[in-house]
Amino acid sequence: MPNAYHGKILWIDLSEGTFREEKLPDEIYQQYLGGYGLAVKLIYENMPKKTDALGPDAIIGYFPGLLTGSIAPLTGRVMLAGKSPLTGTWGDSNCGGYFGREIKKCGYDGILIKGVAETPKYITIINNDKQILDADELWGLNIYETEDKIIEKHRNVKIAAIGPAGERLSLISCIIHDKMRAAGRSGFGAVMGSKKLKALAIKGDQKLSIANNNALVQITKEYNTSAKNAESGAMYLYNKFGLSCLNFSSVISGDAPIKNWGGTPEDFPMEKLNKIVADEINKYRVRNYGCFSCPVQCGAVMKVPEANIDETHIPPYETCMAFGPLLLNDDLISLFILNDLCNRAGLDVISVGGSVAFAVECFENQIINKEDTDGIELTWGNTDAIIEIVKKIINNEGFGKILADGPKSAAETIGKGSEKFAMHSKGQVLAMHDPKFFNTMARTYAYDPTPGRHTASSLDHFISSGFMNRNKYVKEFQLPRGFKRPGDARYEGMKMCAAFHQCINSLGMCYFTYWFQTYPLLEIIKAVVGWDLSIDDILEKGLRIQNLRQAFTLREGVILANSELPGRVVGDPPFETGPNRGKKIDYKSDFKGFCEKMGWNPENGYPLEETLNSLDLGFVVKDLY
Repeated sequence: MPNAYHGKILWIDLSEGTFREEKLPDEIYQQYLGGYGLAVKLIYENMPKKTDALGPDAIIGYFPGLLTGSIAPLTGRVMLAGKSPLTGTWGDSNCGGYFGREIKKCGYDGILIKGVAETPKYITIINNDKQILDADELWGLNIYETEDKIIEKHRNVKIAAIGPAGERLSLISCIIHDKMRAAGRSGFGAVMGSKKLKALAIKGDQKLSIANNNALVQITKEYNTSAKNAESGAMYLYNKFGLSCLNFSSVISGDAPIKNWGGTPEDFPMEKLNKIVADEINKYRVRNYGCFSCPVQCGAVMKVPEANIDETHIPPYETCMAFGPLLLNDDLISLFILNDLCNRAGLDVISVGGSVAFAVECFENQIINKEDTDGIELTWGNTDAIIEIVKKIINNEGFGKILADGPKSAAETIGKGSEKFAMHSKGQVLAMHDPKFFNTMARTYAYDPTPGRHTASSLDHFISSGFMNRNKYVKEFQLPRGFKRPGDARYEGMKMCAAFHQCINSLGMCYFTYWFQTYPLLEIIKAVVGWDLSIDDILEKGLRIQNLRQAFTLREGVILANSELPGRVVGDPPFETGPNRGKKIDYKSDFKGFCEKMGWNPENGYPLEETLNSLDLGFVVKDLY
């Protein structure tokens, strides 16, 4: 048996009601690092091109990382992958918790689902007993109700489920794991809903083989001891406050978008910001929790008596910004309420916040009125109105129906020039980080195969940690000299970060390892898997994955090179006040420089034939040329 992986995946066909195991050769793991790299390869080869993302031929994959299931620190992630119904491009979404580890315990390196059930179903995989069961009594329930019902029947299972939003095929719906962990982006809740699949409930008892367990234990102990002894820095802050530790600094620095991306910290001054900072949120903390194999434990269970909520998840940075400064809302209790509503419904908080911000600006500019919004006074900072309209989105009623697929779709329905207030890329609401602060994020938002995402290899986001500034995150990973200045070295840095980030995803590592202490990556891979890799080996595998993601999106007919970001997002025209005043981001030049380094045609983003062949992707050439 190979180390760290099982050498097989599980195919589930809901149309046929069948399960099929497929064994895979070691070579494919070595080429794609297992995990989500493996998902890209398998979905590309098995899903017909230009498949309807909500049709029976669409495939959705659940892939734990190569290192997931081992005790290697911060490797408990799972990636969902497939075609995004929201953007029409390659889609992926990263999630923590314990679901990824449980897939490995079930004896698989990935689960791929296709077809459409005739009636609502849920899938169980329990100690090698696999069933497709009726979900009629679950259909219509929220996430919490669904999990509670399933656990009544199947003890100690790990669950991935959709809420009512996914059932209704909302393109901004998501998949929730273990009640509180969201695979939020790409609209995969709608994919599950289109298949009439309510949930997966899994439990396994298989163990992974580890190449050198003694070495792994020693490396892990050293890393975790340093983490637990930290009295300052990112690890300390994330443990004490969760991601809300970013709320204060992101707003005052210009990182957080304000007033639907058109405002500055002057619009959300200190007296407002201080109401939603981490210290205020922490007053409601009951206990910490975290993902499998994580020494940081940045999650937390909260109790909010003012909202009659006995147990909920700490609102992460994205919730705080999307329902806070983006809407000029400084009501802390509403952030708990809105986060809880979206989690229970299975909605992506970034997309919901961006949709409401779009609607508020349309209302302000008299494109819509109270007659359109069911009598709701959609004004900036109007907490009651924000909560009411989010409930309408969840229930798919009234004006909520128009917002339920995001601002791009809503603008197409409303018209009247409303599209200028829709802050998205290819339909995906832009994440809560401003490219005028993290400059290269504009290139990522516009041109990555999963557009609009902040967790998609922006150089400036990648290096924002002090460790990366000193080339200390992974000591073997050295960015070129001069990478902070415009020009050749910077484009090379973008390429390296894009490649490296794909590997981090495929290994199952947490994105926040970038911000923590030096990570012994190559040593851990050798201890867990037994592979003696160099950093150049790692980067080559990452380039292979990135090129295949790009090819998938192009094969689907989406030419990302034609993408345009809203002017206010990139400073066109530049802001006259605030921390980002005078900044205009030339993201189109960044894309051309990046393409040249990647071996892509800078005019259309197509990987060149020689690039594909050099990465053993010759099978792609016929699809693109």
